Amino acid sequence: MSSKLLDQVREVARLIHLSKRTEDSYVQWIKRFILHHNKRHPIEMGETEIRQFLSYLAQDKHVSSSTQNQALNALVFLYKHVLHKHLGDFGNIERAQRSNRLPVVFSLKEVKLILAHLSGSTRLIASLLYGSGLRVLEALRLRVHDLDFENNIITIRHGKGDKDRRVPLPQSLITDLELQCEKVRLLHRQDLREGYGEALLPDALQIKSKNASKELGWQFLFPSSKRSADPRTGLIARHHLHDTLIQREVKEAIRKAKILKNGSCHSFRHSFATHLLEDGHDIRTVQELLGHKDVRTTMIYTHVLNKKGLNVRSPLDT
Repeated sequence: MSSKLLDQVREVARLIHLSKRTEDSYVQWIKRFILHHNKRHPIEMGETEIRQFLSYLAQDKHVSSSTQNQALNALVFLYKHVLHKHLGDFGNIERAQRSNRLPVVFSLKEVKLILAHLSGSTRLIASLLYGSGLRVLEALRLRVHDLDFENNIITIRHGKGDKDRRVPLPQSLITDLELQCEKVRLLHRQDLREGYGEALLPDALQIKSKNASKELGWQFLFPSSKRSADPRTGLIARHHLHDTLIQREVKEAIRKAKILKNGSCHSFRHSFATHLLEDGHDIRTVQELLGHKDVRTTMIYTHVLNKKGLNVRSPLDT
């Protein structure tokens, strides 16, 4: 397999500002595509080989529809942006239909039980997922200056779809968040004393404002315990906590709380939306808070509401 091609993939991914996670995902899918076809170069292949690979994933590997579509996105990126090979509009390659499953939603009692089995930063992060409707990576990527304590607002920057939005800052978390900011300040001051303290800045801001990277406001709200080298720039900096750590601790808390639902960090976000609708907030407001591009995505939570009380009496009860 040509490492030169994969280097090109990474180079183009960075040029068009794909996230590091998307870049890594695309590289892995392209590797699998090439290996599946006995290391043939993608320039020699086309729509037929793409279709065969997607069928293999679905029929032999039994991947989900979202995983299959992720693989297709990677190959579209490869042919369109890296190889510049025209394969039509990919209209003849069917995207897998998403499964129409209802989201897992915790009751208010269950939320309290789960949070009671969490502590420290993980409890605070989980509280933000439920209290502000954040995705786990949105919470982890928060910077100190994204918190507006005066107006009780959190600004989510570069969210899904590279969109910014504002969400409520729960008043019950103000004290804990202020303490977290103070912890970051002390840790940042220590890093500066030791010759570090630079933060990774988005886009070209690192070049435009060289001094901004050492400002407290740009530090991650939930920093990792150790400094590490950024794989793209080589800068030694303190990154945010890893999401797998949070996912694992939340799963363990769900188990300890003896909740049998197949919940996760994302279930807090589902619960946030559902409980807002239960409280009478309109669907458009919830759509804006969640950052959904299409209101039809938000409408899934109205189905959750409908499932709670069907107004149908079981024949067994008659």
